[in-house]
Amino acid sequence: MFPLQLLTLLFITTTGNVVLKRGDLLEVPRTLFIHFGIYLGGGRVAHFIPDILPLVSKDRSRIGKMVTNGRLILGVLAKCGSVRVDSVDDFAYGSRILINSMDKVCSRPPLQAEEVAQRAERLCGDVTYSLLWYNCEHYVMYCRYGTAMSFQTFQFCKTMRKLVLSRFVAKVTALLGACLLFYLRTVNTWSILLAVLLPFIIWMAS
Repeated sequence: MFPLQLLTLLFITTTGNVVLKRGDLLEVPRTLFIHFGIYLGGGRVAHFIPDILPLVSKDRSRIGKMVTNGRLILGVLAKCGSVRVDSVDDFAYGSRILINSMDKVCSRPPLQAEEVAQRAERLCGDVTYSLLWYNCEHYVMYCRYGTAMSFQTFQFCKTMRKLVLSRFVAKVTALLGACLLFYLRTVNTWSILLAVLLPFIIWMAS
């Protein structure tokens, strides 16, 4: 029974009433978005998180501590991040953990649990962070499903498109351009081009 007990200790963890297994995709709400990670076993989670501290300090003990919201937000702005391994508690940051909920959303089946965990471990280290093009969700989606994508990013871009690239915005932009030309009483090639081209681009993209 000892080998079985050892495997259970290493790869299966019980958090409250929740059982975590190696290769599970974990998600927790954090600040303005949902944060994702891959469970490695032994109470450890690999996750890609923005962090400003590595840019301003070489103290590994400080960097290794839990990433606070302040460090996280500044890391987003500086596009600095890393795939790191933290405890389940540090990863959760006091929030409730959801397990493998992406399995219901993603059209691709998850990879084998061990392959998921190994992918997560291989990618550990400093990585350039991008809120839109490579964030924590891209990381876990690649590890678990083999495709780097982000539903949060997709929804954000879809919302921004509705807000910015709409016919209403095109009409308002055209009206503001005409008012600006009238107010400045300056008509030249560049001003006309700006007043006409910008609304036209927004109109065609809407």
